[in-house]
Amino acid sequence: MRELSKTAQRWAAQRRTAEAVLARPVTERGFGPRHPGDAILIDADGTCHGSLYLGAFDRQLAEEAVSLAPGHTARVCAVAVHDDAVREAGLTRGGQAEILLQPLPAVPPRWWELLAAGADAALITWLDEPRLHAVSTVVTPGPGPDEADLPPQATARARELLARHRAGREVQATDAGLVLIETCPAVPRLVIVGGGELAELLVAQAGLLGWQAEVTATARDAAELLAERPAAACLIMLSHEPEVDVPTLRTALTSGIPYVGALGSRHTQERRAAGLVEAGLDDEHLDRIHGPIGLDIGARTPAETAMAICAEVLTALGH
Repeated sequence: MRELSKTAQRWAAQRRTAEAVLARPVTERGFGPRHPGDAILIDADGTCHGSLYLGAFDRQLAEEAVSLAPGHTARVCAVAVHDDAVREAGLTRGGQAEILLQPLPAVPPRWWELLAAGADAALITWLDEPRLHAVSTVVTPGPGPDEADLPPQATARARELLARHRAGREVQATDAGLVLIETCPAVPRLVIVGGGELAELLVAQAGLLGWQAEVTATARDAAELLAERPAAACLIMLSHEPEVDVPTLRTALTSGIPYVGALGSRHTQERRAAGLVEAGLDDEHLDRIHGPIGLDIGARTPAETAMAICAEVLTALGH
């Protein structure tokens, strides 16, 4: 859903949100692998923006959005695709889902602001039993002022998923209706210290995953990048220069970022460890360094190594 934030904010600035609708699944079965945050925005003339089931139901959802009754803040409609229609839609397999249509003004503007900034955010939406009204509240990793009326278990679950860097949707049933939990963790940001072919390939691999990546050669610049969004920053140390790698690793290990990896021989790793101990770090800090860097997938080429590093980052973010 993060890719819709700029569109939603632009429509708000242009005062085009009154008749716009946000559509996303509440329940679903089948369809095969897909992005857990898929959603679409439907504007007043029925044009769909974004991606949901490769557009298989865009026309139906646009018609349903137009028929959303005045005063209702929700409408849930069923969609399904099976047999030959699956191939025609380009989907992996058939499936069925219930789609929540919610007027865009009913979605807190702060949701779009946080998504546009690449920050951690969750949206908790209470849907009444008749499925005609929905109330959405934004939840972030820290306590917020608008959470008093939210089910505690939903808030706790949202924060748990954000902490595990898990994007997706979950539904909790209550006596009064359904609670939809949607999580958009902060976009991972690789801080790559040191240049060369591997750095370039890491940037390319990060782009394929929708991550951000920055390459720098100095400890000062690396420290500034790591401090900008520490919850999403991941250090990839490629430099073998003592005046760069030791201070940067120390900054990363003491700032609590989720992943610290360092490329280098056993001798280089031992030299770094000795420098970090001299700088005041202990074994608990040193144990957080992934070195040798990357998952053991038998990587031999620089491209395979870049893939192994990103796979290890992904594994670390999910724990």
